[in-house]
Amino acid sequence: MTLYHGSNEDIEVIDLEKGLRYKDFGKGFYLTPDKSTAIRMAKKKARLFGGTPTLITYDWSESALNSELKVKKFPEKACVEWFLFVDANRDRHHVQPVHDYDIVIGPIADDGVVLQLTNYREGIYSPEQAAQLLQDKYLDQQYYFGTQRALSFLHKTSSQTL
Repeated sequence: MTLYHGSNEDIEVIDLEKGLRYKDFGKGFYLTPDKSTAIRMAKKKARLFGGTPTLITYDWSESALNSELKVKKFPEKACVEWFLFVDANRDRHHVQPVHDYDIVIGPIADDGVVLQLTNYREGIYSPEQAAQLLQDKYLDQQYYFGTQRALSFLHKTSSQTL
């Protein structure tokens, strides 16, 4: 399966320590099967941090799903479990990391999701209500790689500046 990573520079070797905490699925390396999403992320990173927008393409062996790796796969649409998982990973009051998965697959929490996370934290909505409000919203998909074992199933095929 082809996965893409949008960056502000080429990445020769993935360094999990460079990942930021408090992301949707925690500190790790993120990819998407949607090329346009990765291109958008590359341009955003270059705009925010400098550098050159770069699209990096990887081949991912889906045999990882049937390996000894610990994998969590959420439905493509928002659900309560995914919503609470993202909330826990983004919560700066939680001890990090909040899970021990090697790979997590699920929706990307965009600005609309962040709004509902805020509404949930402020007691305006329950997790069920917030997830329900997001049911009709298309959310791009992301693949989180959190361990070196998970990265061993990922192989870089190309890199191009945009």
